[in-house]
Amino acid sequence: MIANAVAKFTEPMSGLRKAAMLMILLGDKVSAELLKQLSDDEVQLVAREVARLESISSEDAEALLEEFYQMHMAHDFVIRGGLDYAKKMLVSAFGPEVAKKLIDRLSKALGGDYANLDILQKADPQQLAKFIHNEHPQTIALVLSHLNASQAAALLVSLPPEMRSDVALRMANLDQISPEIVNKIASVIGQKLQAIGEFSRESYGGVRAVSEMFNRLDSGTSKEILDNIEHQNQSLVETIRHLMFVFEDLLLIDVNQLKEILARIDRKSLTLALKGTSDALKDHFFSTMSARAVDMMKEDIEALGPVKIKEVEASQQQIIAIIRQLEAEGVITMKGTVGEQYVV
Repeated sequence: MIANAVAKFTEPMSGLRKAAMLMILLGDKVSAELLKQLSDDEVQLVAREVARLESISSEDAEALLEEFYQMHMAHDFVIRGGLDYAKKMLVSAFGPEVAKKLIDRLSKALGGDYANLDILQKADPQQLAKFIHNEHPQTIALVLSHLNASQAAALLVSLPPEMRSDVALRMANLDQISPEIVNKIASVIGQKLQAIGEFSRESYGGVRAVSEMFNRLDSGTSKEILDNIEHQNQSLVETIRHLMFVFEDLLLIDVNQLKEILARIDRKSLTLALKGTSDALKDHFFSTMSARAVDMMKEDIEALGPVKIKEVEASQQQIIAIIRQLEAEGVITMKGTVGEQYVV
């Protein structure tokens, strides 16, 4: 796939026609599995459309598969890190124009009920705390998933200790619940919170949202909650711990600790890892280097050219593993903080 290159359909077509074409292109076995996820009425509609299709041109096949690939990528990025994360990854993969179209379409696909929860991030902290304390843990999990990590951490701590692990576990599994059920919960919450205000959303739960929330807790609280979850789902806890430190969090590390990290990092890995970071983080690393070393690093980054996102993320994970080792040895410390504006 080439970034910014978008295949075109030979003529406008409906979503139903695209679904029927995709079934044909994917073959009998894969299509059969997909049909199992549809209702009886939906199966009838798709089957009828398949029967009407006489042929699929190579241009339409290419355009459809490209669109399917892009939408799948967009959905995956939203699940992993919310809309902001998805926008960043999609711009890197497909360019700003295609990324905007994908995000717009995906936002509509997620359903209008999600917008009802947009008011959460600017809601009064005390009022929101009182609201979630009276709700079911599943509802609380959905509320926390729409807050930024610091806000979610503050509200999680405000809950009774016996509820925290249950809420975190439900939050991690939100992306495995059917959209219909989540939409119903969102609709109820939205109705209850209409009087609080309006603002923008950030994420929709999942393991990444939980790990980022735990990053903002003190180590004792996060350990207690993770230990409780581990009794129910050990593999989930391992995934959460793997994601609990994100590469951009290196901005929180002071220069002296950053030098300790640089002493252990392979230059090639660092070059690749910095390829996909913000200018602020690059400058943070450069502040520990000599002018000549900075120039050389910038040249190396530029010389890499286009790089696959998964390769950048792999290098970042290698460095994160080194950071975890340094923290275990007591050489550095990485402790998240809860936003002052959201202490409850």
